[in-house]
Parts: sequence; structure tokens; C-alpha cells
Amino acid sequence: MVKDVITVAPRESIKRAAELMNKNEIGCLIVVEDGKPVGIVTERDMLNRVLILKKKIEKIEVCDVMTKSLVSGKPDMEIKSALRLMFKHGVKKLPIIEENHLVGLVTLTDLAYSRGVLLEMSEIIKNMEHEPPERMVKVINPLFRMITPIESRTKLEKD
Repeated sequence: MVKDVITVAPRESIKRAAELMNKNEIGCLIVVEDGKPVGIVTERDMLNRVLILKKKIEKIEVCDVMTKSLVSGKPDMEIKSALRLMFKHGVKKLPIIEENHLVGLVTLTDLAYSRGVLLEMSEIIKNMEHEPPERMVKVINPLFRMITPIESRTKLEKD
């Protein structure tokens, strides 16, 4: 997990949040209030919610567009459990929280660069009732192709 997580306050302007993401070359910010994580704002949130609001960007606050239902993990959870949680909720970013405080962040992309984790992901996907969201598939498919012979790919991996 990444331990130096870039955060933002809920009342910060979305313009400032975008500047932070751009400056740090990251795809999300954890929203923290009084030292406690209260949400997450992602590039997708900005695309889907900022353009729809049709307000001046300087007047839109992070709390107006952030995802408030934060799916999070714990520092002592196994990678397999983190992966299952991410696929169950269709999230690519998993804040790691201990005693109501942010201690790190795990992303699907970070996990996908490990061959062992990719094999674990493949098993999780095979056992899912529904296919994972397309945004998750886009992250992992190129990596599956690098480690899996063409003739043994699953339907998901062929798409």
C-alpha cells in the first residue's frame, strides 16, 4: 500500500482537487475531515459529476462531487481479502483505515503488477456471479494477456 496518501478537505474547491491530482499524477484523493476519511474523489467523479453541475468550477466543492460511501480495508487484511472487497464493490481504489484514520491506499493497478496477485484475481473473477465492471477489466486485461497463454484465456480475458 501507498502510505503517503494525498488528501483533500471536503470544502476545498474541485479545481484545487484537480490541481492536486494533476501535480501528483494520481487518480484520486481521499477526502478527510477532522483527521478522519469521509469520502473519495476520483477522476471519474470529476468527469461524471462536475460537468453535469454546470456551475463555475471555482464554486464547486469536493463534497459536492465526492463518493461518500467509502469502501475501505484494514492494514492487516490479506491481499486476497482486499481483492475480493474491491471486486465485490467494483472499486479500483481501497483506502486503508485503522481506528478511523487513513493509513494508506491500495489500488487495483498496484496489485495487478504482481503475478501472484494476478493469478488470485483470475480465480476471484472466475467465481464471481457477474462480470466485474468494465473500468476494472480495462486495468487488468492487458496484464492477464502478458501472463496467460492465448489458448487458456477465459471469456473475460478474450474481450
